[in-house]
Amino acid sequence: VQLVESGGGLVQAGGSLRLSCAASGGIYSIVTMGWYRQAPGKQRELVATITSSGSTNSADSVKGRFTISRDNAENTVYLQMNSLKPEDTAVYYCKAVLVPTTGWAPSDYWGQGTQVTVSS
Repeated sequence: VQLVESGGGLVQAGGSLRLSCAASGGIYSIVTMGWYRQAPGKQRELVATITSSGSTNSADSVKGRFTISRDNAENTVYLQMNSLKPEDTAVYYCKAVLVPTTGWAPSDYWGQGTQVTVSS
C-alpha cells in the first residue's frame, strides 16, 4: 500500500493551496482518510478527516478555511486550503485507515509528507 501526496509549496498569507493524496496497491477497503500536520518543534496534529460515507471532522483552527473531500473511486483525498496563515506552515501528512488485501483488520498507513510554507 502506498500513499502519495502532492500539492504542497510556498504561498503568501491569504493564498490557497490544494493538497492531494492517492492511495494505491493492495487495498480492499478504505475506512477513513485524512490530513495531519507537524510544525517544527511541535507534535503532529489532526487537520481534517473524512469517512467513506463523507462525514468530516476538522480542527477548530482550520474550520471555515480548509475543506476536505474524497474521491472513493480513485482512493484519493483532497485538502483545499484557503486564507492560509503563517501558522499553517508545516509538513502535511496524509493518513488512511484501510483494510489491505493481505489482511483483515483496518490499519493506519501514512504518506511521506508534503511541505506547506506560508509567508507573511
